[in-house]
Parts: sequence; C-alpha cells; structure tokens
Amino acid sequence: MGKVAVGAAAVCAAAVCAAAALVVHHRMKSSGKWAQAQSILKDFEEKCGTPISKLKQVADAMTVEMHAGLASEGGSKLKMIISYVDNLPTGDEKGLFYALDLGGTNFRVLRVHLGGKEHHVVKQEFEEVSIPPHLMTGSSDALFDYIAEALAKFVATESEGLHFSPDRQRELGFTFSFPVRQTSISSGTLIKWTKGFSIEDAVGQDVVGELTKAMERIGLDMRVTALVNDTIGTLAGGRYNNPDVVAAVILGTGTNAAYVERAHAIPKWHGLLPKSGDMVINMEWGNFRSSHLPISEYDQALDTESLNPGEQIFEKMISGMYLGEVVRRVLYKMADEAAFFGDTIPEKLKIPFILRTPHMSAMHQDTSPDLKIVATKLKDILEISNTSLKMRKVIVELCDIVATRGARLSAAGIAGILKKIGRDTLKDGEKQKSVVSLDGGLYEHYTKFRTCMESTLTELLGEEVSENIIIEHSNDGSGIGAALLAASHSQYIGIDES
Repeated sequence: MGKVAVGAAAVCAAAVCAAAALVVHHRMKSSGKWAQAQSILKDFEEKCGTPISKLKQVADAMTVEMHAGLASEGGSKLKMIISYVDNLPTGDEKGLFYALDLGGTNFRVLRVHLGGKEHHVVKQEFEEVSIPPHLMTGSSDALFDYIAEALAKFVATESEGLHFSPDRQRELGFTFSFPVRQTSISSGTLIKWTKGFSIEDAVGQDVVGELTKAMERIGLDMRVTALVNDTIGTLAGGRYNNPDVVAAVILGTGTNAAYVERAHAIPKWHGLLPKSGDMVINMEWGNFRSSHLPISEYDQALDTESLNPGEQIFEKMISGMYLGEVVRRVLYKMADEAAFFGDTIPEKLKIPFILRTPHMSAMHQDTSPDLKIVATKLKDILEISNTSLKMRKVIVELCDIVATRGARLSAAGIAGILKKIGRDTLKDGEKQKSVVSLDGGLYEHYTKFRTCMESTLTELLGEEVSENIIIEHSNDGSGIGAALLAASHSQYIGIDES
C-alpha cells in the first residue's frame, strides 16, 4: 500500500469521524431542542390543569358573582342584566309572528306561523340580507331605513290566508346582539357598537324607537313587542319545545349564558314583581373572572394585546374566537425557543388569529394513522411542510390541552348556574328534570369539546344528580326565539280570538 493510499485512507477516516461527530452533535442539539419543546408543552399543560377540586372552586365563584351582580349594578364582573322577559313561551302560542335578527354584517328577517299545542311551528320562512359596508359607518336613519325596507319586502310575500285582520298590528321580536341597556321588554338604549359597526348618532338611542320610526317612514304597520339578545332567544326556543328548560348557553365565536331567576331573588329589581314570579337574567358570563381560573402566560399576553384588555377573561379562555389563537401562541414559543419548525420561525405563525378554532378542531379530531389532516392544515394555513409524525402528535396534544381546559371551564360555569337556582342537588324524592339549551358553532361542530364538557358536568354533579340534568341542542334560538318571545309578550294575549 503506497503512501498516497495510506494518506487518502487517513483523510477519509478523519472525514468519516468528523461527519459522525457532526451527526452526534446534531442529534444532541435536536434532542436538546426536542426536550425544550416538550418542556414548554408540559409547563403549559400544568398551567391549564383543571382538576375537579379547581373546577368546583370555579363553579362556586360563578355562583358568588351571580349573587353579587343581582344585588347591585356594578357589584360584580357579571352584569346580570334584567331582561324584562317574564313570560317565556309555553307552546300554546298561536298566530303569525315576525323576527328580525341583527348581530353582524348580515341580518335575517323571519316569519313564523304558530299553531298552538297541537301543531307548534306550522311554518317558518326567512330571508338573509347583507348590509352594505357604507351603512355600517353611516347614520342611524340610513341603517334602520334599509332594514325597514327589507322587512316590508318580506312582509309583502305573506301567503294568502295568512293576512292579518285590519285592526291588528303585525308583531315583531327583535334580536339585537350589541350591548344595550334594557329599559323594558320592548326598549333599550345602545351602549356601544361592536363587530365593525360605528354609527355615532345611534349610540345612546333606543334601538326599538329607531326601528319603529324607520317602519313608520315607509308606512309599515308593525310593532316591536320584544327586544332580546341571542342567548335569551335560545332560552325561549328551548322552553317552547321543553318546559323543563331553565338556562341557555351560547358557545360559539363568543359565549354567554341566560337563565330563569325567581324575581324576589333579585335585590336590584325595584319594579313590581311580575305575575309569573320569574325573570330571565342575561348574565354576560364572558366577563366572569376569578383567581381560580387557570390562566397561563399565553392567556395574559393575548388579553394584553386584545381590543378589550382586562375584559371578557372567561370568554378568552373558552370561546371559539380565541382557542385557536392560544394554540398559535404556544406553537410560536416552541418555534422561537426550541426551533420546533427548524432554524427560522415560519412567517405565517407570526400572524395573530391566523389559526382559527375550526382549523384546531380539524387537527385535534384527526383520526388518520399518519395525522394527514394535521399535516395538510399546517401546510395550507401556516405554510409549514415536512413535519414528522412525532411533531404532529405534539400539535394534537396541544390542541387537546386548550380544548379540554375550555370545555371543563364551560361545564364549571353551567354547574355554577345550576347551584344558584338549587338544581345541583337532589331534593328528597324529587326527580325534577333541569334542561340547559345549548347553541353555537363551537358546541355544535367541535365534537371533542362537546363530549368533554358534558362528561365534566357529570363529574362535577355526580351520577345521581346528572341523571336529571339534560344538555339539549337548541338550534337557531336567535331567530325563532325572538318570534316566540314576540308571541308570548303579544299585546293581544287574553283577547278573544273569535
């Protein structure tokens, strides 16, 4: 063997050793980074912990805040708004009623023909109308004139045989999903606009008065008999179909709850007690907060950077608007501190709210063996490709932590309401059913969230009590519920139909 060959062999051997050393170094480095990513995940999981003892503290805190909010205005983070709804539908309602559902860039007009106990909803028709962007920032008259004209067009399509007698006004339930200071069942002043609306001259005005004036301007003879929000509409829709409904919860982009309270248990109510003895309370529970909530650094940062810092803390932990964003923030930290997606942070991962809850739900519920849906979502939304199965499993685990916390906290909130109205225990020999109506896309479409919430409620209340607690999906409460409330608060109740 010549000197050159020996030299070449030595160089090759050295190169192989160096390459091997590099691989070992890279493995050690990547295993170090992997350990770091795992550590970030585990730390987050601990911060999000919802053992049953903590959930019971959250439920108790909810009950305490409910009492405080009912005692005085501003007495709690929970507004506990008196809705003036003291007659929920019974199923006996008859006749033709309208509803207007205004809560975003579209509004709906509905017509519901009610046939009493025998026939319930005989016929239901609706039309959806989009609001031109210039009307969302124009004048109050312009917006309400546009709505009144759409209503008039819809009224003109009434079938033959359904026309009202000339001495009767048509009656309308108005679902208005913006912050309102309610002053009666059919009046309320606008506190502020949200969701991209900014019509200055409407703030501080009675929204029913504004709509009524617009209807009068075009000669539409219609009376608003109930002004409600979507949660109360859901409660009404639920009660119409089931007399055991005691509360309603919306779990969608946002979240809220409403329930039936005994009027004498509302210290801040100074009017005459309603004949029914009941009053529906709009809790505005998204604003609930308590030292028992498992808040992480990611939640704190999300809140600080939000449009309403310090507000809607409960909503920011449990609703569809925010769950995906919490996942994105944890992934960003893993990318930044543990090079989870490689040496550079993916550009798209830096964009707040790019990862929406429907994306998170699809990844969390991916049952394919190689987690193909996770890979597709990462590629399509965040432009991250070439992820390993190991990485995708971590992402599923992260989605599970965020969804589980939200679902379990939602259950604790419901348990708090049931405790407030005395439905969290079994009375001697009593088998009274308590039904909670639920609506919203998060509850309806995110199966793992829904099943986790329902099983947690059973865990909190115990098997025996849970047998009498029913969670029921109440679809489209905000639409049909408003029409049902127009019926149950009709000016013609008690007048002989003949």
